[in-house]
Amino acid sequence: MTTEPTMEERLDALAKAKHDAKLGGGEAKLDKQRSKGKMTARERIEALVDAGTFQETGMFAKHRTTHFGMDKAAAPADGVVTGSGAVFGRPVHIASQDFTVMGGSAGETQSNKVAAMMQASATTGTPFVFINDSGGARVQEGIDSLSGYGKVFYNNVLLSGLVPQVSIIAGPCAGGAAYSPALTDFIIQTRKAQMFITGPGVIKSVTGEDVTAEQLGGADAHMAKAGNIHFVADDDEQAVLIAQKLLSFLPQNNTEEPPIVDPEEIVEPDPALRDIVPVDGKKGYDVREIIARIVDRGDFLEVKAGFAPNIVTGFARVVGRTVGVIANQPNVMSGVLDINSSDKGSEFIRFCNAFNIPLVTLVDVPGFMPGVTQEHGGIIRHGAKMLYAYSAASVPKITVVLRKSYGGAYLAMCSKDLGADKVFAWPTAEIAVMGAEGAVNVVFRKEIEAAEDKEAKRAELIQLYKETFSTPFMAASRGLVDDIIDPADTRREIAMALELLANKRVSRPAKKHGLGPV
Repeated sequence: MTTEPTMEERLDALAKAKHDAKLGGGEAKLDKQRSKGKMTARERIEALVDAGTFQETGMFAKHRTTHFGMDKAAAPADGVVTGSGAVFGRPVHIASQDFTVMGGSAGETQSNKVAAMMQASATTGTPFVFINDSGGARVQEGIDSLSGYGKVFYNNVLLSGLVPQVSIIAGPCAGGAAYSPALTDFIIQTRKAQMFITGPGVIKSVTGEDVTAEQLGGADAHMAKAGNIHFVADDDEQAVLIAQKLLSFLPQNNTEEPPIVDPEEIVEPDPALRDIVPVDGKKGYDVREIIARIVDRGDFLEVKAGFAPNIVTGFARVVGRTVGVIANQPNVMSGVLDINSSDKGSEFIRFCNAFNIPLVTLVDVPGFMPGVTQEHGGIIRHGAKMLYAYSAASVPKITVVLRKSYGGAYLAMCSKDLGADKVFAWPTAEIAVMGAEGAVNVVFRKEIEAAEDKEAKRAELIQLYKETFSTPFMAASRGLVDDIIDPADTRREIAMALELLANKRVSRPAKKHGLGPV
């Protein structure tokens, strides 16, 4: 007579099943993963979430493939750990690929698990974090593997603008697998990881080009050259810390305001701000010095720091309120707007607008980058992205003109006409159609030609033009600058504006979506 297992026996069986699942590809493969300086899939989750908050889903999921020996292949959790947890007390949904299980390859079941977590993020209004460590599609599953990718991509798009999506590239991310991170809001890549659509071998066979995996898809390549990623991390531990800090600035979803965190109440004048910007417009300076003195405790999380460094973007807080900072960087290319900086800036603006994050814009821009390469590369449509993003943004928009603000770039850096709620100018501000040197050649060409001492006349007229047009007073007289302020008071003025604009509401015409430049 068969005896039914007791509860104790059933619990023992459950404990063993969970233990086996948590081993992934086995102790040897887990140790190999660690020997490479990488965390395991579960260790990454444990590091990311608050202790004791992770609730796993789909631990016992199995693939249904029988071809090519797959009927005998064990794939615990089908190579991905999924579930929910909390980061600083706020819920998130997570998927973490397990490279020890069939190289983390994505098959039907794995992708279904990931898609289910994304759907849970949508339902609960919680951020989604995807930790990538995979050799790519599970070839043994054929079209089912591709179909799985499609489900993930589709849900990436459904989540876009609904909840924040963060990708961590912690290992290989090849082929179709690279497109899911590209559809998320932020990508954090470690220096031990590579990401590419086609690997070095394929490129060699098709084009004859010799390139290493690191040169092709390493973190430095994706940051400095391609601009595909937002943060570079030395290792998994640092990647997790970046993800945690990033999430701390963000709301849970598009219906919430960003959290107010540990406000630094000091808004007293800071005289040091008066000495950072050189009066000489030809001299550069590091705009990060200004940002550090405006925001709480100088704490600034820069986004895409290694890409298009002529513009600086990132998150900070002003009296506890999250702000998105966009600033021209005079130390690099004089702070001009070019193709890459326009793309970088507009992407950041769109994210902030989607998630109710006020924008603080610091302006010192001589114009758009001239040149045949820029023109033929599409600077018109790329530069238009800045105009479009700022105009479309309905969040509070505060602009501070530090020094130069010329021509179309004046408009593109969130002028009053593009919907800036508050525009402040420092006494060093030069707001004009173009620089005085160029303007006098157009306006006073005949007078200069007729003068006996052309250089002296030109210098005289340059000074006249500066005094007439290249001052903040002309813009202020037209209502395009709300106030000309002492630089020392910048933090206070921004803090007061943020408080005033906290309940800003904008009504826009109903439409499916705009058709911005691409």
